Amino acid sequence: MTSRFADGLAVGSDLVEVAERAVRQALSRLGGEADLICFFICGDDPDDVARAGQRAMRLAPEASVIGCSATGVIGDGQGIELTPAVSAWAARLGEARLTTFALETLNAEDKFVVVGLPERGPDDHVAILLSDPYSFPTDAFVERSKEVLGELPLIGGLANGMHGRGSVRLFADGEVYTEGAIGVLISGPVRVSTVVSQGCRPIGPSMVVTRAEENLLLELAGQPALARLEDIVSDLDEDDRELVASGLQIGVAINEYAERHERGDFLIRGVIGIDPEREAVAIGDIVEVGRTVRFQVRDAATADEDLYDLLDAHREEFGQVDGALLFSCNGRGSAMFGTADHDPVALRDTLGPVGMAGFFAAGEVGPVGGHNHVHGFTASALIFSAATPPGD
Repeated sequence: MTSRFADGLAVGSDLVEVAERAVRQALSRLGGEADLICFFICGDDPDDVARAGQRAMRLAPEASVIGCSATGVIGDGQGIELTPAVSAWAARLGEARLTTFALETLNAEDKFVVVGLPERGPDDHVAILLSDPYSFPTDAFVERSKEVLGELPLIGGLANGMHGRGSVRLFADGEVYTEGAIGVLISGPVRVSTVVSQGCRPIGPSMVVTRAEENLLLELAGQPALARLEDIVSDLDEDDRELVASGLQIGVAINEYAERHERGDFLIRGVIGIDPEREAVAIGDIVEVGRTVRFQVRDAATADEDLYDLLDAHREEFGQVDGALLFSCNGRGSAMFGTADHDPVALRDTLGPVGMAGFFAAGEVGPVGGHNHVHGFTASALIFSAATPPGD
């Protein structure tokens, strides 16, 4: 059976041979020549990863090709963590235009400048971004992307290697990069959309930030932020207190004007500490006075429900899905769900047996509330829908 999108997965110690098997598997399932190939490599030796990537890029010389190293890969409906493996994804995109790019940063006085961005066009839909988190300022670039990219959605992930800094490898159209970021801009007649599942559940009430300094919340709803948090935690049951202790989150309301703020209405950020002397709560972002926030917890059941709900809603809105790329946090998988297969199985359960691949990322890129952000513990997906919208 052939289709417009296909994936492949291979496991083994000979990464070059494994890469060839994975890419050829994806190409063999495709109903024609590939226009875009994405591949992801988990391997112990960065040099072996580089050689495997070079082999993968040579297998479809006419296609646009991007890829990266990772500590786990996704393909063939499953996830593989911390094991030598390669996943591959191939797509036929018809008359869509594909522009690959490689980004690097230059220091200019007291700021950085990103060079290598493709020129924007009126029918650009999305850009896939894969970055080295050790050398590229992904957070700052993504948060400020609107200044240079307008409303263009970014989707993707922070690559990694089995040995962290220095072991990341990025691949784009025949070239191997040891730093920076790479990606592809997708334009023209193609139906794409994004899903970002943050997987959190609110606790306590929504509160307005009444005093703040940098990333410190000093007052919430007119009271010391730490006192507010202690009151909320004291009212929780034992299970939720354990979730707070294992990793408390905070949500920043996307729509300030909504009458109520429930699950899914927030951009999730981590709570990274407290300052008892100032009765403050430190979070992983800067929140202005006047914004609405709500503390959050995350567990496997909530993350599971959130992902399935979002994917079900996507299917109802967009109809038949043909293919998908999945960027899942490396803190999900077996660490959260007890299995590396959870997120790819969720996509297959809801969207059907479509061509789908991806990797376990050190941070995920995706839009929430119409703005691009870097996330943690999310499942972020780029979804390709059938050419004809539902109801046409």
